[in-house]
Amino acid sequence: MAAEEGAMSPTRMLAEGHLRVATGGGAPADGGIAVRHLPHHHPVKKEGAGGKTEQDNLEDADSLPSQELSKLVNGNSKVPGTLDSYKKLVVPVVEEYFSTGDVELAASELRGLGSDQFQHYFVKKLISMAMDRHDKEKEMASVLLSSLYADLLSSYMMTEGFMMLLESTEDLTVDIPDAVDILAVFVARAVVDEILPPVFLTRARALLPESSKGIEVLQVADKSYLSAPHHAELVERKWGGSTHFTVEEVKKRIQDILREYIESGDIDEAFRCIRELSLPFFHHEVVKRALTFGMENMSAQPLILKLLKEATAGCLISSNQMSKGFSRLAESVDDLSLDIPSAKTFFDKLVSTAISEGWLDASFSKTAAPEEEMRNASGEKMKRFKEESGHIIQEYFLSDDIPELIRSLEELSAPEYNPIFLKKLITLAMDKKNREKEMASVLLSSLSLELFSTDDIMKGFIMLLQSAEDTALDIVDACSELALFLARAVIDEVLIALNLDEISHKLRPNSSGSQTVQMARALLSARHSGERILRCWGGGTGWAVEDAKDKISKLLEEYNTGGDLGEACHCIRDLGMPFFNHEVVKKALVMAMEKQNDASILALLQECFGEGLITINQMTKGFARVKEGLDDLILDIPNAQEKFVAYVELATGRGWLLPTFASVP
Repeated sequence: MAAEEGAMSPTRMLAEGHLRVATGGGAPADGGIAVRHLPHHHPVKKEGAGGKTEQDNLEDADSLPSQELSKLVNGNSKVPGTLDSYKKLVVPVVEEYFSTGDVELAASELRGLGSDQFQHYFVKKLISMAMDRHDKEKEMASVLLSSLYADLLSSYMMTEGFMMLLESTEDLTVDIPDAVDILAVFVARAVVDEILPPVFLTRARALLPESSKGIEVLQVADKSYLSAPHHAELVERKWGGSTHFTVEEVKKRIQDILREYIESGDIDEAFRCIRELSLPFFHHEVVKRALTFGMENMSAQPLILKLLKEATAGCLISSNQMSKGFSRLAESVDDLSLDIPSAKTFFDKLVSTAISEGWLDASFSKTAAPEEEMRNASGEKMKRFKEESGHIIQEYFLSDDIPELIRSLEELSAPEYNPIFLKKLITLAMDKKNREKEMASVLLSSLSLELFSTDDIMKGFIMLLQSAEDTALDIVDACSELALFLARAVIDEVLIALNLDEISHKLRPNSSGSQTVQMARALLSARHSGERILRCWGGGTGWAVEDAKDKISKLLEEYNTGGDLGEACHCIRDLGMPFFNHEVVKKALVMAMEKQNDASILALLQECFGEGLITINQMTKGFARVKEGLDDLILDIPNAQEKFVAYVELATGRGWLLPTFASVP
């Protein structure tokens, strides 16, 4: 029961990848339209096993006081403070859904419970209860999961819930003899509906004991369902599900509804058609398409404004979906401006109008600020910068030449676009292999020393996080990759932990971006987080920072006691942490102050600098760190300041330091 009895272990998140954010679903029980996603991939993690039988579920429900059940039925928004409380409150929600088939009601009740950190348990409970029922309830469970995906259930929670089910398969088989096959269908269906990625199977298999029933589930899902010819149709019809529509088909229906509305002006008919879609979690697409139509057809703008305003006033489109629609369009305004010159002007005016009239959350203007600042500059210059920076980054991925990239970036003479460069760098890296992701993090560390301010880096990450949902449509595992980039930036001292709070305040609550920041915090709070994060893409050796410091101390001690200069350089190179070489410089200078043989230590620094092993940026940062700690050093080394001044003069004369470095007076 370990996986159920506490919050999710952040150490497991390094094994967790995050899927693209989008709405989706199977067919609702009432025959309405549901969105089926096209397959992608996603990883998972592992913790303790556990699970209750159907009899336990009923006992949980019976143990609730009658007043509490009554409050639940009447829409009480009581927030459970513990997992045990959440377990008791979530069972009636599932029972009621199986009775009514009302997806919106289930979503409303789940939202009312709050306690987002426990939603992985909802996934597990829903499926485990459905497994012991008829095919109708199994189909309904798959439909509900797909409908709630992204807006209420994050991809992290989805994979966590399925992982818990796999870990508790042995317990489930006690009361459900064919639990292995049923759960295999649920896994396959989740992959087909694209709320789990195909890579979930591979990563889950690596995390489960080889002899476990969970492994059997994955094997059946893969061989009997996902590898079969026409597997999507096979899986979808396994429980007699209704017709499904792909995301593209639903987008086309929305487009047709809006075109007909613009031609007829019949707002009631438009509202009726939108309601008939039965996709409240996909209304952001209605908003985005409507705004785009307004930009393309100036005469249609009054109708578009009326539609969106009245849809919000009538609670047809929620404030969350409205904000999401605006955010998605904000990401593409620059591209739209190439074909529709008035796009940006109309969008800015519309945002102002919508906020003043109360049908767009006022927080939208705050969250859009970093992107807006970038748009205030010349469109042509920005377009050229994006094109050139893309070429520079691609060339860097081929050459691994950081100094050349820095020279090329300086030649563009557009420091105001540094956040855009960061966004481009990480976006391109996320769609490539681990080698490029590692290279992007190493480059970011170098850029933070020479070209990019902390503000530039924060703005770049905010832009990435605000567009996380759209990025996830094209890049698998975008959210988890972004979380790793954020966490790595903190480990590399590009950002500090406090910066994550500042970034989070610029994001919409409960958005994918906010969840990504939470994931980064969890990664950083895990035991041995430095080690795990440093090796998440196979970069360096994956040592923890403290381990790396210890390794550096030992190699310097060995060199100082008569070691070979070439061997010392070889050991530094083998550390595989060029972004951490400032630590080598710092420890070497302190050792030179402490020992009588400072000439030998300085010779090592000269050799490392001459070979390009330690860059001028890392050298400068190392000297700066010693300078900052001089007051403490003087307590143990009385002449530390005099020695440091001499070292600075030597380093300046040999070109080790940047011109901006100021000597100690």
